[in-house]
Amino acid sequence: MAVLEKKSAFASYGITAMALGCAVFVGLKPAFSWLLLVLILVTLGLSIVYGKRYNDAGVAINRVLVGILFVFSSFTKGVDPLGTKYKMLDYFAAYGIGWMNDAALTLAVVMILAEFIVGICLITNVLSRLATLGATLLMLFFTATTFFDAMYDLVPDCGCFGTAIKMSNWQTFFKNLVIDAVLIPVIFNNKSLKNKRLPLLMQWILAIAYMGAFVWFEVHNIRHLPVVDFMDWKVGKDMSPKGYDAGKIYVTYRNNETGETQEFESPNYPWNDSVWMSQWTFVSQRSEGGSDALGFEITDAEGEDFTHILFETENLYVFVSTHLEELTDKDYENCIKMTEVAYNQGFDYIWLTASSPEYVEELNEKYLIFNDVYYGDELELKTMVRSNPGMMLIDNGVIKDKWSKIDFPLVK
Repeated sequence: MAVLEKKSAFASYGITAMALGCAVFVGLKPAFSWLLLVLILVTLGLSIVYGKRYNDAGVAINRVLVGILFVFSSFTKGVDPLGTKYKMLDYFAAYGIGWMNDAALTLAVVMILAEFIVGICLITNVLSRLATLGATLLMLFFTATTFFDAMYDLVPDCGCFGTAIKMSNWQTFFKNLVIDAVLIPVIFNNKSLKNKRLPLLMQWILAIAYMGAFVWFEVHNIRHLPVVDFMDWKVGKDMSPKGYDAGKIYVTYRNNETGETQEFESPNYPWNDSVWMSQWTFVSQRSEGGSDALGFEITDAEGEDFTHILFETENLYVFVSTHLEELTDKDYENCIKMTEVAYNQGFDYIWLTASSPEYVEELNEKYLIFNDVYYGDELELKTMVRSNPGMMLIDNGVIKDKWSKIDFPLVK
């Protein structure tokens, strides 16, 4: 009997400790490692061989560990469902199933919700046997998907933890194998998971309550902005790169009537004067000195770099729209009102978009608010504001505030 208890203790705590140790190594090794793979496979094998020998306490520990991981993963994605949608679009493109694009957001919401329900039910021991089945199915899917990602590098960074934690494809796959090793004993001892303290009806009521609360959480983050911003462009952050020296940038413009050319040191020329800009045409630019790249850039329709505006302008409202084609009349109405707010406050405003300059010209004939429009990478614009359109208030590179399109600070 004593020998069996010792074996049970080894199975219950030793293998779990090995799995946690492997998890630490996974976090430290972004690249593929044969040694790490062997360690994980040994742990996985021991989990399979000794999985049925876990005592109740050992099963409970593993159940809670898996639940915590699922809840954490679902929170980092649920706080930003649009980010998960964009990641799904990458997967659809990689697997050649672009016909599913329209369902990306719905699938993202459902997948994140499934992760959360499985995780919270495992932690609270509510419908644990059903939650274990859900965890098994999810891990089969995640493990297979991340294996192909690691082998063929189909999508860099699967977004398993949203934008909160970045992992390489091999790290992600190894991480899933470690979770499998912790989950297997829970699967093998599924019959012992029955909650004898709570009636089945109460467990269903709790599960439905969990579901309703998390759906509200996801919808809130879609309609507004993430309640916790894990992205680079977060409120309070100074986006001016440390050690960055723009040097001196000189731009040359030609007068449309006289043909006269004139060189200015940027930004000391009337770039925000729409009348002046209509009379002069950009010719070229040159730079003197400077160091370090910004990592991104915004340009005007002619390709001139105007990134400096974000770091050298006080109290600048920045409208961000990846695709202006998707805006509604109501969106434009609110944007027009917001330009009036900016004017009354004495603040400048610009637009950043990935739409074509030709389309912007068409829009300006109708709405007259697109005088200062600059163009950037769609991916970078999506990380600025998770809303189309969205808006930021930037003061010399410091992000003072951000708003979704339904939260513009309009003066009533």
